[in-house]
Order: sequence, then C-alpha cells, then structure tokens
Amino acid sequence: MGRNPKENLLSLYIHIPFCVRKCLYCDFLSGPAGEETISQYVEALVTEIRLAGSVYGTGSPDGKIVDSIFFGGGTPTLLSEKQFDHICAALYTNFLVSDDAEITTECNPGTASAPKLSALRKMGFNRISFGVQSFLDPELRALGRIHSGEEALAALRLAEEAGFTEISSDLMSGIPGQTQESLLKSIGIACESGLTHLSVYSLIVEPGTPYYARYGEREKIPASSPLSFLPDLPDEDTERRMYYKTRDFLRERGFCRYEISNYALPGHECRHNLGYWTEHPYLGFGIGAASLVFTEAEPEGIRFRNTKDLETYRKAMQSGALSDIRRERQTRSIKDAMEEYMFLGLRTAGGIGEEAFRQRFGKTVRDVYRRIPDRHIAEGLLTEKDGRLFLTDRGIDVSNSVMADYMF
Repeated sequence: MGRNPKENLLSLYIHIPFCVRKCLYCDFLSGPAGEETISQYVEALVTEIRLAGSVYGTGSPDGKIVDSIFFGGGTPTLLSEKQFDHICAALYTNFLVSDDAEITTECNPGTASAPKLSALRKMGFNRISFGVQSFLDPELRALGRIHSGEEALAALRLAEEAGFTEISSDLMSGIPGQTQESLLKSIGIACESGLTHLSVYSLIVEPGTPYYARYGEREKIPASSPLSFLPDLPDEDTERRMYYKTRDFLRERGFCRYEISNYALPGHECRHNLGYWTEHPYLGFGIGAASLVFTEAEPEGIRFRNTKDLETYRKAMQSGALSDIRRERQTRSIKDAMEEYMFLGLRTAGGIGEEAFRQRFGKTVRDVYRRIPDRHIAEGLLTEKDGRLFLTDRGIDVSNSVMADYMF
C-alpha cells in the first residue's frame, strides 16, 4: 500500500465569517459583526496560525510546504488592509510558503475598491474569486445580494486593473424566476469580462434560511410576508437542462469542466479547490474550518473541524489552547480513505485512475468494489477509458446515488 504522494504539501484555508448582510439563501457560517468583534477575531486567527505553525509549519522539524492559501467566508474583503496584512504576516512567518503558491481571496463585489484590490495584489494575492451569483439585477434582488450587476462587472474590471490575471466568478443556477436564457446571459457576460475561471453552483434550499420558509415548508407563507414577492424556483427538468446548456455554452468558449460545478480555461483551474477532491492535505483556520492532515502515526489521515462558536474560539485562543477548539476529530481508516478517494475523485472530470488507486491502496478498484463499477458501466452511469473511470452525463444526473454505492 502506497503513501499519499502529497503528504509533504499543505493547503491553508482561512475562514472569515463576516458579511455585510446575510443573503436569503445562505446557511454558511457567517453574518454581520461590529468592528470590535472582527478585530478580536483577527487576533484569535493570528494566534491559531502561530500555534498550528509549531505543529505543521516552521516550528516543526517536518514542516510542510504550503502550495495554496485560500481566504473564504463570509466576505473576507470586509477586512481592512491592515488586518489582511496582519494575517498574511502570520502565515508567512509560521509556514513555509512556496514561491509559486496560489494565494486566493473571495470577494463580494459590493466590497471591492481599487485601493483594496491593489493592496491585496501587492501583499501577494495572485487569484481572486468574486461571489457574483448573477449579473441580472432581478435575480440579485431575489437572492438578497448587496451588489448590482453593473457593480459586479466594475469589480471584475478593478481586479484586472490591480494586476490580477487569475480572476474567477461564482454564478448560481436555479435562482427564483431564473430561466435557461437568463442563466446563459449571465454566463455570457462573465465570459466577455475576461475571467479565467467560473463556478456555476445549483441553488440548494437549506433549512433555517428565509428561502426554506418560502420554498421548503409544506404550507405556503402568507401573502403579507416580505418573502411572498419571490417567484417560483425552476423545476427539476429545467435545472437539468440548465446544467448541460451551461457546460456546452462554456465549452464553445474554451472553458473545460474539471469538476461537476467548476470550469476553467486550460491551465487556470483552481489548485486549492482541486486539492479537496484529490486527497491533498489541508489545514483550516477560524471557526468551523475543516482540516485533513497526514502523520507518520496516522498515515490515512486525520479529519477535524474547529468549533463553530465564536466566543469559545476567541477564549481558547486567548489562553493558547489549540486543543480546545478542535471538534469532530476522526482518524480515517483505510476504508474511509477509499470511500473518499472514490466519491471525491468521481466529482472531477479526470475521474479515478485505476493504476493510481492500486498504487495508493495496494488493491485494484475491482478488488475492493467487486462488480459495482461494471454494473455502473452497464447501466450507463460510468465509462472506462485509458485506465480511468468517469461519470457519464447520466451518471452526473444521479451522482449522489452512484457515489453512495462506493460507501462501505
């Protein structure tokens, strides 16, 4: 059985859980906060980075090489330039960051400005990902976003003027009132803006959100509710057509789908996100941030997640108790590792390399899963080519049930 070939590398994720206003669909660990809360959180983050650096970074004899850093949220660009610089200084002091590392921040277009984007570029950020969701104002209003379509386009232009060459945008399908034509219009605007990467995610109505009150409950909300203005969601068949029209539309414009929801011009894939699907070790900082790390004692990896409680996190960092913020710690078994290798790998356009699986686990896919791959091939859910297993279009439609078959 082979070792994880990436175990000497490490990706870092920094969670910034603050935003101007909670969107109607959002169930992320985020929300508005005052300046004092944000300042205290930044100090706690810097402490966590320093403590973790003694275990995984420059303070450890077998410190890892960091090949990507990703600031996510929330809205990281709510931070001041000074706060960004403070966090980045801690990262570079406590971890060995590769000269060619991919350094990304997410950005809400409503928080973008020329001075801030220029400052981020000078700090070493070389990739920026805008949470646009749509370039059409009626759809943005339905989502509860704080920016307009024109402001989103202006933010993309500012990023290019600041010197960013890796510019990404998130768009959303299945928005209330959205049509196939309006989705493709947004995607067309994005392509014309000169970005290199595009993520197109399907809206999911999550419990606890205002959208769930409008779309997820059995009984409809009263007409007097402020949510009653929201139009209906596209039906399932329309959403499926949206997915394949999106893929074809982007392919015609030179964008390759490298994961179920992610597209890039050749050579511009997001290395950080791709790592999540290819068993790349990563360490998360901040509340709710998840990690997967490999050690000599636990070669299949350890997963853990930080507490989601802001006050617990802040107090633990004040006392320097890294262990007090760790939650959901799981030492992966070989079966756990195989499961994740399969269902994460099948999300990618590259699929599962059968020889890579054998080298990693000392067994072939069919040694482990017997007739399941062949049954999926016969049912038209998987295809096999050049020693790799891929989801077909039909398999993508029912990907959750396909991947469930590779769970022990």
